[in-house]
Amino acid sequence: MAKRTKVDDIDRGIYDTISDVKYKKKLDAGLTKEITDKISAEKGEPTWMRDLRREAVDIFYELENPVWGPDLSEVDLENIVTYISPEAEMEDDWSKVPTEIKSMFDKLGIPEAEKENLLSGVGAQYDSEVVYHNVQKELTDQGVIFLDFDTAVKEHPDIVRKYFQKAISPKLHKYAALHYAVWSGGTFVYVPKGVHVEVPLQTYYRLNAPGAGQFEHTMIIVDEGGSCRFIEGCSAPKYNVLNIHAGSVELFVEKNAKLNFTSIENWSRNMYNLNTKRAVVEENGRMEWVGGSFGSKVSMLYPGTLLNGEGAVTDNVTLTFAGSGQNIENGAQIIHNAKNTMSNIDSRSISKSGGVSVYRGLVKILPHATGSKSSGSCESLMLDDQSRADTIPVIVNECRDAVVGHEASIGRVDEEVVNYMMSRGISEVEARAMIVRGFADPIARELPLEYAVEMNNLINLELEGTVG
Repeated sequence: MAKRTKVDDIDRGIYDTISDVKYKKKLDAGLTKEITDKISAEKGEPTWMRDLRREAVDIFYELENPVWGPDLSEVDLENIVTYISPEAEMEDDWSKVPTEIKSMFDKLGIPEAEKENLLSGVGAQYDSEVVYHNVQKELTDQGVIFLDFDTAVKEHPDIVRKYFQKAISPKLHKYAALHYAVWSGGTFVYVPKGVHVEVPLQTYYRLNAPGAGQFEHTMIIVDEGGSCRFIEGCSAPKYNVLNIHAGSVELFVEKNAKLNFTSIENWSRNMYNLNTKRAVVEENGRMEWVGGSFGSKVSMLYPGTLLNGEGAVTDNVTLTFAGSGQNIENGAQIIHNAKNTMSNIDSRSISKSGGVSVYRGLVKILPHATGSKSSGSCESLMLDDQSRADTIPVIVNECRDAVVGHEASIGRVDEEVVNYMMSRGISEVEARAMIVRGFADPIARELPLEYAVEMNNLINLELEGTVG
């Protein structure tokens, strides 16, 4: 049998392509109220938003780095540019997007998916600003609002102000405060009562500049009886300097509504991914999280759900892949705050070449949440004896009339299975890849076809050179 070797890094192809883009505005590195004032002035924001930015700066400096997760001491805001705007205006015609930017998104397949009617609306953000945004007329005719978040602040201030910071407080942690101080770009979706968005909406975030951060804000509101599927994709090329991603996702699922939020994150190996995502779900609402986390040096991503109404449900399905030099944490935070609420967690992680993969989660059932049920399953697959996988679930059940279950398993690739497949003419590389793809299949089945294909391609990319 061929000797297995480990790989320090991989060629990520198009994801590591660096575009030669001109910038029209680049602020100084660091975080000050003067910088946030400049961002606010650049966007022509109302006074209330400028004031919230300034308050968030104070909160950021009052809070310490989280000490319960990966080491964040390397993150130094004095060396991070928080706002950098490309030489481009936002367009709704793809042909008008600047050539260098358009070429990058073309390679990532964003406009092609729109042309093939795989998406009913598309947004594309490059560094700090959205450069393309378009939505099908039939959705706007039904009253669906799909905008970049900057435009939503201006055109729908009453809705934005009603929900802004309601799912995620700037006091939640240090990098939530950072986000609210310097947020730029992102997505706003409002689905009216009883309207069903059958074909997914998508926004793709690309961070191209070295030594910079991306801080998009996503807000989705699905009104009573409505439904929506939203997909976000993220990527960045690799540099020899630290980049940071601290976006925020605030989701609101009203009575009898349903929202599926799918995220494929493929950041570079110099990225600290400190994203925050939370949903508030009302009576008989349903929140579905589907996530694939690849890339980044450090990732701390724990989508949270507040089951606020009786009969509210959440499903959390995630896959993480940690390779050499990566510390990838994923998980779920679920609060059962009403009767007969239900939650389900299916978390899978893969680690190789010394990578560290951690599930860190919280399920809390409050005393009045009678009849509630929660189940969790965490499975970890290690591809060698240098890698690490941990499962750290916290379960707080304060209700006697509730059912909570959790199971976890950690294992390695079964060498007997590999040898059997090789005896049938399958190469060792492909045998291991087939085992990994089978392990990830429950997650892939939750994705639209084209994104399942992309996730399998990412798995194959991560596995290249693992055997040699």
